[in-house]
Amino acid sequence: MPTYVSLLNYTHQGIQNIKDSPKRLDAAKKLLKGMGGELKAFYLTMGAYDIVVVAEAPSDEAMARFALAVGSAGNVRTTTLKAFTEAEYRKIIQGLP
Repeated sequence: MPTYVSLLNYTHQGIQNIKDSPKRLDAAKKLLKGMGGELKAFYLTMGAYDIVVVAEAPSDEAMARFALAVGSAGNVRTTTLKAFTEAEYRKIIQGLP
């Protein structure tokens, strides 16, 4: 299943209601699971991003749907990167001309 790394920042609304964020995380995990994916890791971070999430989803479309649904709640802004495992990386490199 494809892996994705999402970098999130709290919006003004999200930080104002920060005490509700564990409930929002639980709801996001449930939403992704319902789409056939899984949130594999969650990190609160310091620096340019507030949160880093590692997730799996069945397709790019499913992950886009999930990111749009989470973002539409107005509590976070997301930047999502498709990630390749080491095995996938090696296969990609092996296929270079």
